[in-house]
Amino acid sequence: MSIKVLLNGSRGRMGQAIAAAASDAGVSLCACLDAGDVVADHIAACDVIIDFSTHRATEGLLELALAHKKPIVIGTTGHSAEEKTRLLNLAQKVPCVWAGNFSIGVNLLFALTRRASAILGSDYDVEVVEMHHRFKKDAPSGTAARLLEIIMEERKLTSEALRHGREGITGERTPTEIGIHALRGGDVVGDHTVMFAALGERLELTHKASDRGIFARGSLRAAQWLVGRGAGLYDMQDVLGLK
Repeated sequence: MSIKVLLNGSRGRMGQAIAAAASDAGVSLCACLDAGDVVADHIAACDVIIDFSTHRATEGLLELALAHKKPIVIGTTGHSAEEKTRLLNLAQKVPCVWAGNFSIGVNLLFALTRRASAILGSDYDVEVVEMHHRFKKDAPSGTAARLLEIIMEERKLTSEALRHGREGITGERTPTEIGIHALRGGDVVGDHTVMFAALGERLELTHKASDRGIFARGSLRAAQWLVGRGAGLYDMQDVLGLK
């Protein structure tokens, strides 16, 4: 299906990758915007908005999408927990795909992590490790944050179980502890590993991205899927039929 996309955050790494992938996906970009551009001047011409800009822009874009009845795909990260709770409530009023990662492989990782978390008990210690390029501004990544949410949901734990790195004399690891480690360096596009470690065995689920194009193609697929949908909050599990 050919659709017209308003791309916000077009000069960022993801924005450039989406622009490069659009024509092969059968998508036309009716506007490529970034900080300082007025989104309201272009929104009427689009079928759907894709946003990979800054967390400070999300609320205004959602309000514009609601006012103009436009579906929106959000891949921006870096929101505080309080911000995200408020914004998710707003996002439910429009057709919205909000995902921390648009890769098909990563979304399969989400599904496998949920299954493993449900099967493996508290005798399997869980650690999540992510690595990204030196220029990434937030930590942990949106993908790692979603992996942690899935594990906490299946194990019925709260964010109090999270241990961000370790230093000094920490004592023995508790059965409910979930370790999270964010590595930064070089030009790494995105590596994520979920480790389930028990006495005598260890299971590791790993996804490594080497080309930012996988996220661009996934976001364009989400935009095509979203056009014509009713208001509601969706993610890539919905887009790919993994639920």
